[in-house]
Amino acid sequence: MKVSELRGKDEVTLTKELNELLKAQFSLRMQLATQQLSNTSQLKKVRRDIARVKTVMNQKDDK
Repeated sequence: MKVSELRGKDEVTLTKELNELLKAQFSLRMQLATQQLSNTSQLKKVRRDIARVKTVMNQKDDK
């Protein structure tokens, strides 16, 4: 997910995207805890996507 794509979205869409990413992160953490996660790099990608979405949301609030 690119920042330029996120900047084109409105607040409602960004909130939905954030909620989906948080659910995905929870699911990945549960898979990791139960030793079912084979690709651990997914955790890093989801965590960084969450940070990107939150950053864009904060930037939109400042304007």
